[in-house]
Amino acid sequence: MSDRAALLKGIRAWLFLFLAGLVLSGATAFPLVHELRWTESLLRTLSVAEHLPGLMAWIERVREGLDATDERYPFVLYGTDWLAFAHLVIAVAFYGPYRDPVRNIWVVEFGMIACAGIIPLALICGPTRGIPFWWTVIDISFGVFGVIPLYVVRKRIKRLEQLIAAPPAAAHVIV
Repeated sequence: MSDRAALLKGIRAWLFLFLAGLVLSGATAFPLVHELRWTESLLRTLSVAEHLPGLMAWIERVREGLDATDERYPFVLYGTDWLAFAHLVIAVAFYGPYRDPVRNIWVVEFGMIACAGIIPLALICGPTRGIPFWWTVIDISFGVFGVIPLYVVRKRIKRLEQLIAAPPAAAHVIV
């Protein structure tokens, strides 16, 4: 396998990992009410309340809030539908670098900027909305862990770009 083919294969594998995360994040934002009920039930079964009472109290509070919102103001949950849709649309944008990484490196860089933007958003909006700090740290981790595959992809795209730009090795001609 040539260096170019190996780089392209690695780029696509890392992009697939990132895309899977985006799609999973998006898909799980649609059924929030049911997911949270299921999560709370699972955590109770696993006796999480005994070991992490703060986490259990937070999950209960969020589930109660979602239940009340779903019952009285279901239109508010439409916002999470748009959040889910945005994740899926962003995932579609990453088809560009999957197909032609060098030409579409800007999408990867855009994703890296978006990952960095998660940190100030969580640090500003989390406390404003009454989110516990430890949950804010979890939110921040999406940006930190999301930028890792994108950083790897960007480095590989830059190497691929150099390979493409390099002139082919000169053939030795005996005269």
